[in-house]
Amino acid sequence: MKLRNVLIVVNDLEKSIAFYQELFGLEVILDQDGNVIMTEGLVLQDAKIWKKFLDREIIPRNHSCELYFEEQNIEEFVDKLEHYREPIEYVNRLMTHSWGQQVVRFYDPDGNLIEVGTPM
Repeated sequence: MKLRNVLIVVNDLEKSIAFYQELFGLEVILDQDGNVIMTEGLVLQDAKIWKKFLDREIIPRNHSCELYFEEQNIEEFVDKLEHYREPIEYVNRLMTHSWGQQVVRFYDPDGNLIEVGTPM
């Protein structure tokens, strides 16, 4: 068995596609009417579809998981965040852990938590 994808729920597919393309360099592999598979195994699913499948409310910013990315040139990435066309909501700005890794945490447009850190 292998893990193939990680699915996150989004309210505006086009806005989310642009966010992940422009900031992370991900590309759309397949667009299936409310389900978009991107490179690196990220799947975006329209919130209306997800809510219908689960028959439950969606809870953004629930802090139960995060998407983790590594970036060698983290200062350049943070600069991209600072100049993104929409304001970024940070959990923590660029910081350095006691073990030397630099990280920044923030939310995507739908409240999915993201961490970007330097490789360990």
